[in-house]
Amino acid sequence: MNIVVLCGGLSPERDVSLSSGALIGNALLKNNHSVCMLDLYLGCDIPKGGISKLFKKGGKPFKYVVPKNEPDLKELEKIYGSEKIGKNVLEICKYSDIVFLGLHGDIGENGKLQKIFEDLGIRYTGSDSKSSMLAMDKGKSKDMFVKNGILTPKYVIVRKGEEIPKFDIPCVVKPLDCGSSVGVRIVRSKDELDDAVREARRYSDDILLEEYVKGREFSVGILNGEVLPSIEIIPKHGFYDYKNKYQKGASIEVCPSNLTQEKEIEVRSIALRVHNVLGLGSYSRIDFLLSDTKNKFFCLEANTLPGMTPTSLLPQEAMVVGISFEELCERVVGIL
Repeated sequence: MNIVVLCGGLSPERDVSLSSGALIGNALLKNNHSVCMLDLYLGCDIPKGGISKLFKKGGKPFKYVVPKNEPDLKELEKIYGSEKIGKNVLEICKYSDIVFLGLHGDIGENGKLQKIFEDLGIRYTGSDSKSSMLAMDKGKSKDMFVKNGILTPKYVIVRKGEEIPKFDIPCVVKPLDCGSSVGVRIVRSKDELDDAVREARRYSDDILLEEYVKGREFSVGILNGEVLPSIEIIPKHGFYDYKNKYQKGASIEVCPSNLTQEKEIEVRSIALRVHNVLGLGSYSRIDFLLSDTKNKFFCLEANTLPGMTPTSLLPQEAMVVGISFEELCERVVGIL
């Protein structure tokens, strides 16, 4: 198959996406596909001989290492402009048999790009435009959790221009529509709240104030209807923020986790409910906290395009049940 691996983009999660894309591309090459690595934001020129020349079989592997800090998007815009879909991107994607979405954040994950692809008849991996929008907006997805009896930390949405309401401290401040823990802060005193809100609003006009739940962190992947074993995430320092997610050795990840059989069944069952309630596609990853005091799982969010980096969780979960990274990519494409 001719497969475009679409990654990068003009998003705070740009570097994570480029790393995911490199590994996805290498796996697809090993599986004997013809692969075009394409940056959604930058695009590329079409060479003499046509689009087919952009697709390669074999050769040097793709490689990208995630830096410690998220990219400076304003600096990128100064150099390359603010257009989010780069040169020839849609034309190249239309040529392919399918687009493997290795994107994280912004239009790549909030449903806008999916809607464009649907209108153009371009096949792509992951969830459809409606489900992607629903999962990316933390307010809308948490509203769905509450409506369907899925436990989630208490929350309030603060829109652009609104006053910050009274909210119990400690709390967690998050941009409403970002992933990878970009702009997320745990606020432990009232003095820290204003700074945390300013930080979150660097990434989104609308923010989420969320109840702080002290406990153990878990994630559960869903792959073509199969619920994968849970994985526990234990940061060595602080919480599971951007640096702890993407720097090797910054966190300990245990899979299968050390939950009791009863608790493992419980968290897998909730994960599948979340996946179905949001109407997600062939794969997803659902994040949880297990409260120290209540011994209950609180659902934090759903990820429609889980990371595929060296430290990502879904590939680790798949490996535990005997699914290699190459097979995982085939299943996401829909071949297996």
